Amino acid sequence: MTGRMLAVVALGVTTVACRGNNPEYGKAYVTPVAGGDASRGEAVIARAGCGSCHTIPGISGADGLVGPPLYWFSRRTYIAGELPNTPENLVRWVQWPTAVEPTTAMPASGLSDQQARDVAAYLYTLR
Repeated sequence: MTGRMLAVVALGVTTVACRGNNPEYGKAYVTPVAGGDASRGEAVIARAGCGSCHTIPGISGADGLVGPPLYWFSRRTYIAGELPNTPENLVRWVQWPTAVEPTTAMPASGLSDQQARDVAAYLYTLR
């Protein structure tokens, strides 16, 4: 096998391994969040100060380096490496991250269910 062929095979294996069991991986799409509104979510994210810990595209001043950057969030297979990336799981994570991962550095947000749905709707626009 030539070096070029080996590189192509390695890239294919890496791509399959990284996408996990999500057949939608890499597709540009917006996951619907029941009752969520992305434009309200953008405002909630800005007011809540999420950008002090995360880099979040489209949010002015959201350039934090404590938590992971949230680029291409809609393409991710897992949330925080723990939960399958679904709207219900994201709403839960945004509100009560320590209920999912007790040792996480992410604090409880104090957001209402509606606010968390709006935040999730916004994050799913990041593709």
